[in-house]
Amino acid sequence: MKNHFFAIVNPAAGGGRSAKLAGPALAGLREKGLKIDVVASTGPGHAVELAREAYEQGYRRFIAVGGDGTAHEIINGVYERARGKERIALGFLPLGTGNSFLRDFTKEGANASLQALIEGRTRAVDLVRLTHAKGDVYSFNLLSLGFTADVGALTNRYFKPFGYLGYLLGVFVRVVQLRRRAFRLRCDDDEDWDESRCLFLTFNNSKFTGGTMLIAPQADPTDGLIEFVRWGPIGRLGLLRMLPKLYDGTHIEHPLASRRSVRRVEFGLKVPVDVLIDGEIAPLECASLNVIPSAVDIYI
Repeated sequence: MKNHFFAIVNPAAGGGRSAKLAGPALAGLREKGLKIDVVASTGPGHAVELAREAYEQGYRRFIAVGGDGTAHEIINGVYERARGKERIALGFLPLGTGNSFLRDFTKEGANASLQALIEGRTRAVDLVRLTHAKGDVYSFNLLSLGFTADVGALTNRYFKPFGYLGYLLGVFVRVVQLRRRAFRLRCDDDEDWDESRCLFLTFNNSKFTGGTMLIAPQADPTDGLIEFVRWGPIGRLGLLRMLPKLYDGTHIEHPLASRRSVRRVEFGLKVPVDVLIDGEIAPLECASLNVIPSAVDIYI
């Protein structure tokens, strides 16, 4: 099985676009000589189980056919089992709604991913590990608390079928319901706990989220660091004026914004909070974050 790719198709990704385009895209790869076994996921969390079973069967090369959420589930299905043993390689057929991660490397999207798979071209990237009350979860894109997670939770619950428009609807609803909270934490060698109120916190492995939002313009998924971006307790009018700047990265210049590069984050949260992880939402009681340098190989 080590010479075969195991492709997991999320037929719901991209509002159903993945189901229509996956077949021709995978057929094109097979015509170029790639050996690919394919299975479709049936709902949230299923790709984790499928990837885990495939790893136990001997597969080491995977293709996520869908959005960032599909890739996230594959990584969380196989990385813990592979760590310290054999390297895992992951390719993308980005047919979902977000597909943020690949934007760090290319503007060509699916075409660049297909070419990398055909040429066997990979690049080692970092992962971020979140340890919480019930275990660990791995992220290749970003984790976020506060406004961004509130938007993601609302969008996933009510507006996801509308794609990018649904995300915008989620943003404006959460602007109306604006909450500014403190998330108790400290980074690396900090002695004091930070309990400052904020609009959101993001812990980024890569630059983009929500498809085109440049949340962390200085992030690098290969540098062995977590890019920590905070936006302070801005008001509604100020936020509305600043929202467009989230798309070109200039929001980081706002007086209430800050950034730093860290390797570890410790949380002092005693209750579960919504966490946005690679486009998916989970209520978790967070304990710590740490970066795992060059953890997996990505076809790009």
